[in-house]
Amino acid sequence: MQVQGKYDAKVFLMEQMSRAQGLRLKRLSQEAYQPAQYDRELSSVEAARRIQVLDAEIDLANSF
Repeated sequence: MQVQGKYDAKVFLMEQMSRAQGLRLKRLSQEAYQPAQYDRELSSVEAARRIQVLDAEIDLANSF
């Protein structure tokens, strides 16, 4: 997002997660037995962070 040629970080941080992010986060949270990690109202940035963390946790659990 740009405002008068400048990047508006606040707007970017508040953008709602995409449908694809929501679907992936919901699936991962169920797979990791952490349903509280899914929230329909998350920002895109927070959803990406949670997806990354859950992916890492699942990969770690699968390595045993």
